[in-house]
Amino acid sequence: MRIPGRRLKARPLASQILVWVLCILLLTVAGGAVLYDRISNQTLEHQYRLRALGIATTVAQMPDVAAALQAGDPSRSIQAMATTVQSKAHPDYVVVSDRNGVRYSHPNPDLIGKVLQEPVAVLDGQNHVGTDPGSLGPSANAKAPIRAADGSVIGQVSVGILETTEDMERGHQIWLIAGYSAVVLLVSAFGSLLLARRIKRVTFDLEPAEIASLLQDREALLHGIREAMIGVDDDGRVTVINTEARRLLHLEGRVLGERLEDLLPAGRLLSLLTGEVAGTDQVVITEDALLVANRMTVTLGGRSIGAVVTLRDRTEVEGLIRDLRAVRGLMKALRAQEHEYANRLHVVDGLLEMGDVDQARRFVSGISDTSRSLGEGLRSRVEPPELAALLLAKITIAAEQDVHVTVTDDSQLRQPFLDTQSLLTITGNLLDNAVDAVSGQATPRLVTLQLDDSSGIFISVTDNGPGVPADVLGEVVTDGFTTKDQRPGIRRGIGLALVARIVHRAGGTLDVFPGPGGHFEIWLPEPETEKPLHEPASMGEAPP
Repeated sequence: MRIPGRRLKARPLASQILVWVLCILLLTVAGGAVLYDRISNQTLEHQYRLRALGIATTVAQMPDVAAALQAGDPSRSIQAMATTVQSKAHPDYVVVSDRNGVRYSHPNPDLIGKVLQEPVAVLDGQNHVGTDPGSLGPSANAKAPIRAADGSVIGQVSVGILETTEDMERGHQIWLIAGYSAVVLLVSAFGSLLLARRIKRVTFDLEPAEIASLLQDREALLHGIREAMIGVDDDGRVTVINTEARRLLHLEGRVLGERLEDLLPAGRLLSLLTGEVAGTDQVVITEDALLVANRMTVTLGGRSIGAVVTLRDRTEVEGLIRDLRAVRGLMKALRAQEHEYANRLHVVDGLLEMGDVDQARRFVSGISDTSRSLGEGLRSRVEPPELAALLLAKITIAAEQDVHVTVTDDSQLRQPFLDTQSLLTITGNLLDNAVDAVSGQATPRLVTLQLDDSSGIFISVTDNGPGVPADVLGEVVTDGFTTKDQRPGIRRGIGLALVARIVHRAGGTLDVFPGPGGHFEIWLPEPETEKPLHEPASMGEAPP
């Protein structure tokens, strides 16, 4: 099986960067050198022509040259003056000729007195520049007219700089260009090595093919799992997030690069994501879900690069667990009733054995009236049958723990506008908390429930237990907060948080009073519309 990217992996990133940088620089430097050479040649030739023109113009304007030329130069002074100019201004030749082309000076004395091979170019009275093949070889040449006192042209001065001199200057520049190019290549090679080192350190010594493979694996992992996942850097900015996390946290639009504090409201969820609250399998409740969060710091190469937070949606699972606990509670109530009724049957059987039929009849009648009166009393005052059944079950289970649960005589809840499941969640959690609070206390253990629907829905639960300490009144309804010992399989600190969420969504109030004695009061206003406030049935009751 051929592994993609193996050939790239065989060539480290540093080598690739070095090769590519050197290739680019070689092409750039070579192209630049050729272009510079052409421009330099043109510039150098133009400069030499201007230099020759300056020398020629200067010599042509010398009075001694014009006078000697008009006199026929009997003393050969023109050659001496041309030699002096040549030694000081360093042209390769200075040739003075009359208008007929007869030379009066030349680097080669044998050519003095001989006629120029080309016609005199300055008879038009203008200066001329160009390339002259000449007897000494090709040169950058300038010709200037020599004028008499009346302004007529009597001769010309031809000054030239041989191309061999230009070639020497050009060769010197080429060596400078070559040296500069070599230095640039060396500096670039060193810089590319430093750049490759820097890139490899930033990429944790991974090659491009490995980075691409990791990116593919990351995308497949992020969007292929059911758990929500959020990655943040050390500054708390989101670096990665999958679809499930967006769904659970209701995040839309631009998320990557944003700070968590700008995306989520303050609360327990934000504290868990930012690491302010530590611990594993931390429970947090949102508006529509119960989540289990875990946050783990990530280090790579010995340095921290942020953290990864996973969120599991346990709404349905927790709902099923609570439903199971409710069924178990009902079974406990039935077993308690079974045990109680078995004892009563033994009493009836004993009375019948002794022949005391009237006493047995009165005993059975009393039991029947007591049970019937309790059930019928709750049913007549509490309209939802599920809530009445829940209260009857809670009273029976609490009695088995020697806890006396009482529903006040003036309690009534006939036409509740809140859905039944929400009522069960609120009442069941408050009663469970109260029973748990007094179960470890000395007798009497009393729990009282009051229901009222005269103005909205009013629910009050009191007990004679230790109550809520005054310093934790503001935290007792926070999800995850509990004063009880943890038990395996039971998540503490959820019940009151669920109650608080239902009350908040209904626009009501939840008041917690400090101890001694537990005291919780809930008031839910009647909504303006007839549409009931529904709480997902799966949330159910929860242990405190």
